[in-house]
Amino acid sequence: MEKTLRWGILGTGKIASAMATGLRDAPGAQLAAVASRSIDIAQQFGARFDVARHHGSYQALADDPEVDIVYIATPHTLHADNALMCLAAGKHVVCEKPFTMNAREAQAVVGLAREKQLFLMEAMWSRFLPMAQEAKRIIASGEIGTLQQISADIGFVANVAPEHRLLNPALGGGALLDVGIYPLSMAAFFLGPVAATQALANIGATGVDEQVAFVLRHANGTTSSCAGSLCALTPTEMVISGSLGRIRLPARFYKADHLLVEPMDGPARRIDTPYLGNGYTHEAIEAMRCIRFGLTESDIMPHAETVALMAQLDAMRAQIGLAYPADRI
Repeated sequence: MEKTLRWGILGTGKIASAMATGLRDAPGAQLAAVASRSIDIAQQFGARFDVARHHGSYQALADDPEVDIVYIATPHTLHADNALMCLAAGKHVVCEKPFTMNAREAQAVVGLAREKQLFLMEAMWSRFLPMAQEAKRIIASGEIGTLQQISADIGFVANVAPEHRLLNPALGGGALLDVGIYPLSMAAFFLGPVAATQALANIGATGVDEQVAFVLRHANGTTSSCAGSLCALTPTEMVISGSLGRIRLPARFYKADHLLVEPMDGPARRIDTPYLGNGYTHEAIEAMRCIRFGLTESDIMPHAETVALMAQLDAMRAQIGLAYPADRI
């Protein structure tokens, strides 16, 4: 039997609940501990998800000897400090996207993980889903020819107060970091490294981007056109286009359970790609696979690419005039 890996979740919000649910369907995973800045909230979360150990501080979870790997589910602005804290305490880390606030922070976290020889991975869950792996297989088969272009968008209407994390610059708010990272990361997953970017945005009343559109030129000469919005319900689709056809990832492409293959000549077909649990299960499975094999990073979401994509986000933020307090440190 595979060794059980004991997970701790740092944070108790929506994304923490999603991972707690996902871990239920990951073979060999045990959700052992949860941490909040309030012990009462940690205990409430623990009761919901049958977690035995509750901590009223993040440091207490990092120091917990009954935890092997920590999933960081705190606001963007805390990711770097929380990851550094957990790595310093000897814990493997899976950190929710965006990995950090900027490339400088990302490099610091990666550097400590390598120094400590601990596993570290950005939790870009879409890359680990069966639909992403099936799309890669189809691309490699040559069925849609030579890849040329990707178009992708993600948008919803955020009816939230100005102080909410989505709109609050002190919490890393804005469309680019919260939703734009999905088309950015997935475009790079399929088309390879990004060589250049150009972004335009609408900056809202709180000083963050409420809508953003950007184009990418990849190192192999292909291009992507992407958009993110916090104030419009967009199609939220991705189309991967080649010289002989295309692959369409339908609405909510970031968690699609099927894809459409539309060749230039011949009938279109649907391929079902069901995922385990709520989808978060797959990134947990990959993290545990890597740890069991003694790996410190995943080739699906490698360290160098995480840092490179943060650098592209930095470049786009400079183009749209969006800076955060973390950039001044």
